[in-house]
Amino acid sequence: MDNIAHRGGAAHAPENTIAACARAREERADRCEFDVQQTKDHRLVLMHDETLSRTTNVEQLFPKRSPWRVSDFTLAEIQRLDAGSWFSSRYRGEGVPTLERALEALRDTGTGLLLEIKHSPRSPDIDRRVAAELQEERESWSADRLTVQAFGWQSMRLLRDMVPGLPIALLGKPAARRLADVARYADGLTLPHIGLTARYVKKVHQRGMRVYTWSADRPALIRRLISYGVDGIMTNRPDLLEEARQR
Repeated sequence: MDNIAHRGGAAHAPENTIAACARAREERADRCEFDVQQTKDHRLVLMHDETLSRTTNVEQLFPKRSPWRVSDFTLAEIQRLDAGSWFSSRYRGEGVPTLERALEALRDTGTGLLLEIKHSPRSPDIDRRVAAELQEERESWSADRLTVQAFGWQSMRLLRDMVPGLPIALLGKPAARRLADVARYADGLTLPHIGLTARYVKKVHQRGMRVYTWSADRPALIRRLISYGVDGIMTNRPDLLEEARQR
């Protein structure tokens, strides 16, 4: 069962940063879960929100650029931002990583990656961009350490065609009667823990797919999800999950 650091382990370090995943690795995380978006000049960066405001100093550096969407800024502009100080002065100067940088960092540490593509009408070609990046950085990842996921199921199906051998997971909970169809192209499902049951997990496993769930930060909840037989749990506290996993 994989210990997956949600946004890199958002309780202990600034989310979606290289520093966060390094901290999560120290806390025995097997994978980091990151979110990827596209910049104005079609580069791929790690960011959860549609806008840069919550987790960077973009409003101070670019006060007249409201609403500060990721897709309205070039990579060069985003690389000027501080993505760490909002969390703690300890992380002052931590930057917004590119997907390329994240893949290289994870390759060097042996950490796995669960990558969520953030789809938006403002970036209709993001799947193609991600596919191209993964093909270019093929030496930085392997099928046992990378899974790409999204709420757009058809997009994931097409992405797998663009990158043969790439494991994909679908965000959402298909009805049990649809699992056979989904299993024809998906390697796993990622769904919230609310409403999840051991019986559903078993049905997914019977179709040859893995089950990931999010996000669990309480020991009792973590233990319950482990008892269901899930394949991975996303948590903001990898240290707590590791404690539960060792019991």
